[in-house]
Amino acid sequence: MPLTDSAIKTAKPKEKAYKLSDAHGLYLLVKPNGSKLWRLKFRVNGTEKGLAFGVYPTISLAQARQRREEAREQLANGIDPSEQKKADKLTQKVKGLTFETLAWEWYSYNSPRWAESTSYKAKLYLENDLIPSIGSRPLKAITRPELVELVRKVEARGTLNAAGKIRQWLHQIFRFGLASGVVDTNPATDLNVVAAPAKAVRHHPHVTFSELPELLGKIDSTNISTLTRCAIRLLVLTAVRPGELRAARWSEFDLNDDLWTIPAERMKARRAHLVPLPRQAVDILRQLQEITGDYPLLFPGQQNPERPMSENTINKALRLMGYKGRQTGHGFRHLLSTELNGRNYNKDWIERQLAHGDKDEIRDTYNHAIYLPQREVMMQEWADLIYALCAGANVVSIKCKA
Repeated sequence: MPLTDSAIKTAKPKEKAYKLSDAHGLYLLVKPNGSKLWRLKFRVNGTEKGLAFGVYPTISLAQARQRREEAREQLANGIDPSEQKKADKLTQKVKGLTFETLAWEWYSYNSPRWAESTSYKAKLYLENDLIPSIGSRPLKAITRPELVELVRKVEARGTLNAAGKIRQWLHQIFRFGLASGVVDTNPATDLNVVAAPAKAVRHHPHVTFSELPELLGKIDSTNISTLTRCAIRLLVLTAVRPGELRAARWSEFDLNDDLWTIPAERMKARRAHLVPLPRQAVDILRQLQEITGDYPLLFPGQQNPERPMSENTINKALRLMGYKGRQTGHGFRHLLSTELNGRNYNKDWIERQLAHGDKDEIRDTYNHAIYLPQREVMMQEWADLIYALCAGANVVSIKCKA
């Protein structure tokens, strides 16, 4: 018999849930806690499926029957009502979804897999360029010309590297949206076709090896902090990236074994990097340890010791020393590469010391050699060459003095 309102109202909860059937698969599920839930049972291709219509009395008997008839009509037209309900929910969700919401979902999903520097830069460009421009726009309303205009504004600032990153991230964000089912197309494809022409490659400037004693001599005569002096000297002796040095933690160093292990999450290539330390670098680190050894970081920031020194500190110091346009912190890597390649050291040792991947992608994938013993010898000889050159030029101050 079909259900009646009076039968529903008088239905009492029991120890176990039970059903009150209406017709054509519609029934009321009475739960032990007293709640009464509308359900529809149906079959698609021989498989039993179900739909929930809501709670009685919020959904009346008449409303439940109306929804059942709508579902039966869908079945008659070859539509699975349960799948249609999911699609309708997604459509409703997407209708009000903005670029900002999707962008932060993409960032939250990916940032744990990135190096700290990549995570920082992605967040910076999201906050400064992408979200202020299109953050409030509904996802499906965003067009390719709109994105081209956004990127061109970044290019107009002369920051072509940033524009390239923004094109890449826009593409990834909309790909994430495609995989999530919230967009149907990716308007950020092929943005590189209309990119501004790249500027000529400009390598990080660096002095010649013969000019190094003069640079090292100026460290003590320039009004810069002791930490900055130590940082510059360590860059000279190790050729690590300035960002890798700035964020270095004391826990990464084994000064008794003359070794620095940079964890994968801090490396550009996302693989741990072993840096052999010549004895001159160890001497500097031991002196530095007396100054900052009570902090987690080698180079804690002045304002907040839990954050590393500013990324501009080293280059600013070099400018104060008179090396604007002649030397950057990153340039010490080029100096080492130029000099050691010129002295016919093994190229693989040099590239591994610089934590470079192999340009041959297949070789890079299978070449797991780190050449640590060879690099230990090479880097000690590099330090000895520098000290010998400085001694010959009467520049003896390469120690980290307060």
